[in-house]
Amino acid sequence: MTKKATSVLSVQAILIVAIAWAILSLLFFLLFSVPLPGQGRPLWYNITTYILENLAFLGAGLLCFRNWRSSQIVSGRGVWLLIGLGMSSFFIGNLILFWWEIVWQKSPEVSPGDFFFLSMYVLVGIGMFLAITARKLNLSFLQWAIVIGVGVAGAFISSVFYNGVGSDLESQLWGGVAIAQEAPAPVAPPIDPAIPPPLPEPVPAPVTAPPIDTAPVPADPSAVPVDPAVPVDPVEASNIPEWAVSLESALAPFSDIIGIAYVIGDIVLLMAASSLLLAFWGGRFSLPWRFIAAAALCFYLADTWFLYATTYFENYQTGALPEVFWIFSACLFAMGAALEHDLSERSRRSSRRRG
Repeated sequence: MTKKATSVLSVQAILIVAIAWAILSLLFFLLFSVPLPGQGRPLWYNITTYILENLAFLGAGLLCFRNWRSSQIVSGRGVWLLIGLGMSSFFIGNLILFWWEIVWQKSPEVSPGDFFFLSMYVLVGIGMFLAITARKLNLSFLQWAIVIGVGVAGAFISSVFYNGVGSDLESQLWGGVAIAQEAPAPVAPPIDPAIPPPLPEPVPAPVTAPPIDTAPVPADPSAVPVDPAVPVDPVEASNIPEWAVSLESALAPFSDIIGIAYVIGDIVLLMAASSLLLAFWGGRFSLPWRFIAAAALCFYLADTWFLYATTYFENYQTGALPEVFWIFSACLFAMGAALEHDLSERSRRSSRRRG
């Protein structure tokens, strides 16, 4: 790698870009995430949110792969390979969801992107736990009790959310469509027999309309005749290919199972983050893994909100403010990877000088 490329990818430059990207994303969500009353979010807003998320995860994945290819990385190349594959898996899943939601204007219960999202939990979770075992860091009994307690607390929060607590929130604030309640039927006032009923109003005489010209209008020779007896296929009337509709219908019965898998994945990420914080509490190489743990926590917050919103908000539209934590997560993963690479290189250089 040349000196110019090394200066461009210096840890200071990467940290500045990641922090700026997170702040820019937060400002964008704060300014434009709340839809206007009676209107959804504009198309340009949804496209921009996907760009902000995908570029952040793409950058984080590339930095993780850089650590994987480096022979000087201290925490193990396999750790960063798994985390990089997890970032790439989320990136691919988000591209599929973008095509379904923006291009085809569909909000499927299950799409092929869900399998890439679920793969992200497995890859990143294994990578985070492997970072602890590869360094031969053993947690004490108290620390394991804390990790298990965090997992139980996460499971309790998920169960409370999915059992209906807070489902009466004003969904218009976050992009859902509020369900109108039926108003009570008006009650007629009691009739007093002492008061005579009002006389009927006189009916005005009908107004005779001028005769209408019933001459046939010449047909447009370029128009295609439509047979009202033949129903219009909704698949052909839209730009959605038939195979996508068939695939969505085939995956729809598994929506509950996939939802449970998401909850389990969130709990795994939460427990992995707490394990990293306890295992890397101090020491020279603890700083990158604190960022990784914070990234997993941000991902848990965004994912828990999304599952809650899609469960209780009818016709929920993505792009609400809490989803900015996904971008925070990707930026923190990128910062942790950059710090790990910098610390590993400096450690190797200092050991050579002492030798």
